[in-house]
Amino acid sequence: MVQLTRIYTKGGDKGSTSLGSGKRVKKHDLRVAAYGSVDEANAVIGVARLHIAGPIDDMLNRIQNDLFDLGADLCQPEDPKDYPPLRVVEGQVERLEQEIDRLNAELQPLKSFVLSGGTPGSAHLHLARTVARRAERDMTALMEVESVNPAALRYINRLSDLLFVMARYLNDKGKADILWVPGKNR
Repeated sequence: MVQLTRIYTKGGDKGSTSLGSGKRVKKHDLRVAAYGSVDEANAVIGVARLHIAGPIDDMLNRIQNDLFDLGADLCQPEDPKDYPPLRVVEGQVERLEQEIDRLNAELQPLKSFVLSGGTPGSAHLHLARTVARRAERDMTALMEVESVNPAALRYINRLSDLLFVMARYLNDKGKADILWVPGKNR
């Protein structure tokens, strides 16, 4: 169990931080950017939850915990020899896929792209989706120079899809979606 007794360490005062392995890297390191974007997505989900109740909120609670797992996975680049690292696993990805399929089955079919908005919960989930997409871009940039757990990348990809489906679900199962009308304001 994690126990935090001190909030500040002064270790980052010169622009570096420690990874889970103890290795010091610059705060703008690709790995730090990736798990920073994951943390930001988690924070936006927390704000969205202020406007959401019931089964969607329960799913988001699980997702927020998973996002801490994902951050832990990303901050530990190598497998330590003395303990098994926390890694995102396929079961977490599969759960997201099942939730996408279950919610999407109840939605109105899409006839255009959806504009962010609708209910407050939906609007915040659209924002969380875009932050999750940024986290995915950060992770793929990292993948070009260092290893990334493939299940972690699949997780963040499915998460943005699920957040989109959830946002539509909160808009009266898609009936209250705000749709893009191409060229409407020409």
